[in-house]
Amino acid sequence: MIYIIYIIAGLGAGIVTGLAGLSAAVVITPLLVSVCGWSGYDAVTVALAADVFASLLSAYTYYKNKNIDIKRGFLVIITAFIGTVIGSYCGYLFSQSQPDGLGYISMLTTVFLGIKFLIKPITGGKESASGESTREKKKTVLAMFLGCLIGWVCGFTGSGGGILMLTVFTVVLGYNLKIAVGTSTMIMSIVALTGAVSHISMGANIKAIPMAVVVLTCLLGALVSARFANRCEIRKLNRVVGTVLLILGIGTIALKMFG
Repeated sequence: MIYIIYIIAGLGAGIVTGLAGLSAAVVITPLLVSVCGWSGYDAVTVALAADVFASLLSAYTYYKNKNIDIKRGFLVIITAFIGTVIGSYCGYLFSQSQPDGLGYISMLTTVFLGIKFLIKPITGGKESASGESTREKKKTVLAMFLGCLIGWVCGFTGSGGGILMLTVFTVVLGYNLKIAVGTSTMIMSIVALTGAVSHISMGANIKAIPMAVVVLTCLLGALVSARFANRCEIRKLNRVVGTVLLILGIGTIALKMFG
């Protein structure tokens, strides 16, 4: 029965990653913590590992369609890498005093994201800026600073990085949605890899077979959903993902508190 939960967690995570570029952790961490009884730190580690492959696959799909800003993306990766390492260490220290704390943070993040997609969906965005003016350089520096903060959040909680990156690229840099999703998933694949390695090196207790099941099913979910997303109207995607996340977040919190 527990392996059915692992499969559901992996598929669900892959689906939200492929549909909207969200971190796999918004699905995997709550389910592993609330239903399977994993510690928050170990669950975040598995979620980050799954996120590496799911985000990389999604990014490749957007790359084939020329919807990634490689130059700015790699600049943000540098600062996000630093933030992720620091965040992973902070998450380790936090997990020592509050073993379930990361799990609850991830559950609340899931609820927040669900409400956000339903109330204020990301449906537009201007064309990406490509100039080298002083204004554009300032925007790039700001994006790098925010990338460091987002890396910290992702390393600490294993969640929220994808949607925050998406916000940076649509609001700060003014990218259209496709370029924003493509570039953010490219960055998140590197951030997730950094976070996963950091968590494992700091002593996360990983079960090899459950982790493999979650990662492989997550990859399958991302492959199918990414193809579907390219044919689906964006407002419909927002409603579907928002509803799923809201139900998941509330459900897992209820299971953890009253189960």
